[in-house]
Amino acid sequence: MSRSTLVNWLLVLAVLVIAVVPLVFIGSETEFGGADGLAVEQIEADNPGFEPWFTPLFEPESETASTLFALQAAIGAGFLGYLFGSLTTRRRLASRVPAPDDPT
Repeated sequence: MSRSTLVNWLLVLAVLVIAVVPLVFIGSETEFGGADGLAVEQIEADNPGFEPWFTPLFEPESETASTLFALQAAIGAGFLGYLFGSLTTRRRLASRVPAPDDPT
């Protein structure tokens, strides 16, 4: 097995450990809550008479909100992938030495 193959397998193993270990230690009894819910609880505890000064124009259901969040993440990942690929190609083409009969 080559060194790069070994490194790739070790990285895959590390990703799996990072993904699985927290789930094992947290367990299934824990409720997952968002940061928005925790912020609302903290604001209500600190300032019981607080009234929000802004209401959202569009408040989707939780399933729709998570879908929109995933779509936003996918679009951002696609943009970053395109940007990195474009910059890599530009650098590779700039460092290429043209052949004597190549007009470029």
